[in-house]
Amino acid sequence: METTDTRHKSRTILEGRDRAPARSYLKGMGFSEEDLNKPIVGVAHSWIETMPCNYNQRRLAERVKEGVRAAGGTPMELNTIAISDGITMGTEGMKASLVSREVIADSIELVGRGHMFDAVVSIVGCDKTLPGAAMALVRLGVPGCIVYGGSIAPGRFKGRDVTIQEVFEAVGANAAGRMSDEDLKEIEDHACPGAGACGGQFTANTMAMVLEFLGLSPMGSASPPANDPRKDEVCVEAGKLVMDLLHRGLTPHDILTREAFENAIAAGAATGGSTNLVLHLLALAREADVPLDIDDFDRVSERTPIVADLKPGGRYTAVDLDEAGGSRLLGRRLVEAGLVDGSQLTPTGRTIAEEVEGAEEASGQDVIVPVESPLKETGGLVILKGNLAPEGCVVKVAGYTRLHHEGPARVFESEEEAMEAAQGGHIVEDDVVVIRYEGPKGGPGMREMLGVTAAIVGQGLGESVALLTDGRFSGATRGLMAGHVAPEAAHRGPIAALREGDRLTLDIENRTLSVALSDEEIEDRLEDWEDPRPRYETGVFAKYAALVSSASEGAITRPKE
Repeated sequence: METTDTRHKSRTILEGRDRAPARSYLKGMGFSEEDLNKPIVGVAHSWIETMPCNYNQRRLAERVKEGVRAAGGTPMELNTIAISDGITMGTEGMKASLVSREVIADSIELVGRGHMFDAVVSIVGCDKTLPGAAMALVRLGVPGCIVYGGSIAPGRFKGRDVTIQEVFEAVGANAAGRMSDEDLKEIEDHACPGAGACGGQFTANTMAMVLEFLGLSPMGSASPPANDPRKDEVCVEAGKLVMDLLHRGLTPHDILTREAFENAIAAGAATGGSTNLVLHLLALAREADVPLDIDDFDRVSERTPIVADLKPGGRYTAVDLDEAGGSRLLGRRLVEAGLVDGSQLTPTGRTIAEEVEGAEEASGQDVIVPVESPLKETGGLVILKGNLAPEGCVVKVAGYTRLHHEGPARVFESEEEAMEAAQGGHIVEDDVVVIRYEGPKGGPGMREMLGVTAAIVGQGLGESVALLTDGRFSGATRGLMAGHVAPEAAHRGPIAALREGDRLTLDIENRTLSVALSDEEIEDRLEDWEDPRPRYETGVFAKYAALVSSASEGAITRPKE
């Protein structure tokens, strides 16, 4: 590959007589003439004092900057926002979470375009920072890579490892009288022992792995936990790597192929990962102009066995995965079995096959099992369609075996209504809990339903109750739950026609989600439907609701045609 102009952007803003005022501003901050004659590399992160997920990122940014300088570049640090799904869960604040993905992407893009960075490294942590940073990198089209800040270590409760998942489920157990107040307080106090993102194969760890298999993060870089000294080394190397990418002129558009996206889906499916990867990969594919639709997730998942025994469906955390051999070991297994395309590029310029060839496996580990004897024959993601979800919905089947459920609809117009019913003991066996008007437009913001699902599981109803929503689920969700039902209720989807007691069927094997109504009956019910009054009429939520697309297209914001 020919060597590119490593100052292909920054020359415009920093070179020549007319740019003296710009240079003067920067010299006032301590940048030297020599600094400003080097390639300028944006180092983006989302340090924020509202969650542990990103709490180590200012320190990690210094390590990335160290690597950039060592490789001949000048780093400029920038900050963006983040919203904690876990902390805002079950409240009005959770509506900000998915919206924040767009704000993160927009803000990194704006600074990158405004200050004309030649390359970008983004440090990511909590759920929406990962896809947000990836979307921004694709939009900017400059060489760059993404580094995951790392997983939190597991906490200890009564002699066993626990994560935030167990705290959510403990709330339901306590409400049902199955856990004491003292034990709830103890698990609350010990589940999160320090910095880092949620410890299971929830959305953050799923997306961190996905970005490696996409080729936007260095293979193996996500595995070291947040407080592991190796994470500092990863960040220094990322700073050096981005300069190498710049010299080679390798951009995300050279890496993000259709095959790369299928590799990413396979990695998520093989690890029982979060259903949110569907939303985020669809959004990223739209940014990269790569053809990808919701049915591709079912197709790839169907051919991909689950080989990683990770929470929420399995036994182990991301720290255990790292100790077993990490994403490199998973990659080697998947490449050798022909389940991912090993010829696809990574940021180093080496292929996935080359990157995973030397993977080391811990003796006696059983976190990642052989492909020949998988935990499940097919992957954890299933797409259902039917008269209740013409554009599809997403179900995660990792961690349980129930493939069919039929029961009466229990219809709720918001998450709060459903949570009150669940905690009040008003949900019983065979019920299908329906939570609507929580989609991208209707919420707005497509809240996750971990509080409700965990309350149901915590009360011992996880194997006898189903739930469906036009909202989302947390990566920590388990049980028979169908999310992203599209079209959503606020788009006059069939879910808006449901009434209490309607017979609903979730049929995993036949990939259907249906209600025992004819198309004519559904349409008759919808004749009186009225577009609901926006819950927010000004500000960021109002703008988002006006611009957001269907979940089946990634819930991206775009100008109306």
